[in-house]
Amino acid sequence: MAHYDDWATDREVTLARARAFATDPQLVGGRFLGRYLLVTTSGTTGNPAIFVKDDRDIAVNYALSMRMMGSWLNLADITRIVAGGGRMAIVAATNGHFLVSAGAARMRAHRLQRKSIRLFSVHTPLRELVEALNQFRPALLLGYGSVLNMLAAEQESGRLHIAPVVVEPAGETLTSGDYARMARAFEAKVRDTYGASECPFLTEGCAYGWYHVNSDWALVEPVEADYSPTPPGRPSHTVLVTDLANRVQPILRYDLGDSVLQRPDPCPCGNPLPAIQVQGRVANLLTFATARGEVVIAPLMLNTLVDRTPGVQLYQIVQTGPASLRIRMLPVPGADPETVWSTVRDGIGGLLADHKLDHVILERAEEPPQQAPGGKYRTVIPLKDFA
Repeated sequence: MAHYDDWATDREVTLARARAFATDPQLVGGRFLGRYLLVTTSGTTGNPAIFVKDDRDIAVNYALSMRMMGSWLNLADITRIVAGGGRMAIVAATNGHFLVSAGAARMRAHRLQRKSIRLFSVHTPLRELVEALNQFRPALLLGYGSVLNMLAAEQESGRLHIAPVVVEPAGETLTSGDYARMARAFEAKVRDTYGASECPFLTEGCAYGWYHVNSDWALVEPVEADYSPTPPGRPSHTVLVTDLANRVQPILRYDLGDSVLQRPDPCPCGNPLPAIQVQGRVANLLTFATARGEVVIAPLMLNTLVDRTPGVQLYQIVQTGPASLRIRMLPVPGADPETVWSTVRDGIGGLLADHKLDHVILERAEEPPQQAPGGKYRTVIPLKDFA
């Protein structure tokens, strides 16, 4: 943000004006300077940012979203959605100008969409959220992946009883087990996308678990640490993104910090657009110093391990020191907390031992997983982000 005032093509867009607008929650979804949509990041990576979208960028986002939804649905799905009144529930942070909440507020400004689209706060107590969703009966359910995982547990328990046609987790990296659980619990199609506040329409997900780049309107470049190209079939160090639609605040080769793998062959879904998978956010990597040098543990290694542990509803692994991890957990109702803890502890301990990290101390936290300011639950928090 150091050169923010030099970034926009509209010289009326300044950091001071953007910050002043962003501090007013009553203006979420409103028109910044009378003509733009302003969105902020939650700052979970330590670098909160403010982005400005022009009408062209928003129109492209809506059009590609509709095309994506059309590729997911068949005639029976569309019939069910229409029969359900087209109601869409969006579970997201409502306490700021975050992309989802600002976009939802903008959509709800249209009279025809006001009744069919409802934004639910992730900060609502779970019991109240379940009751509100039961009353709303959405045909489409969107939200942060970790929160939808909790709702899947509520659906399995019978406390939540909704029948969405499509469930779309967003904003967080999930495992294949998470997707399977949601599909079973809601008896719905589970699809997602990979995007960011910088370029929300970056990709569309397919049934085979790949993200297809909307390359007519966005560019994705997997690169190494020195920004040289990473060949297909190999995880990149990070990824550069270009948004070809936003003309007020150009996003050109913007470093997202995510490690991605580009598919080297055609995707079996038949979509000819380039396909990628997200390996994890570079900023979330856990690094441990040893006599042999640094050892890095990727978040997906821990996520897949804890994900397959019975009785875990929500978890958070926090690096609290150079050789210590604090494990925050919320067990599934009815599960034995001691059994769940010992299984998770032994699993993570075994993973660390496999990487010659036997010296790392695992601490059981008394507090549950904590939400970031934007409402997300980061499953892995490295030492540099621990406060």
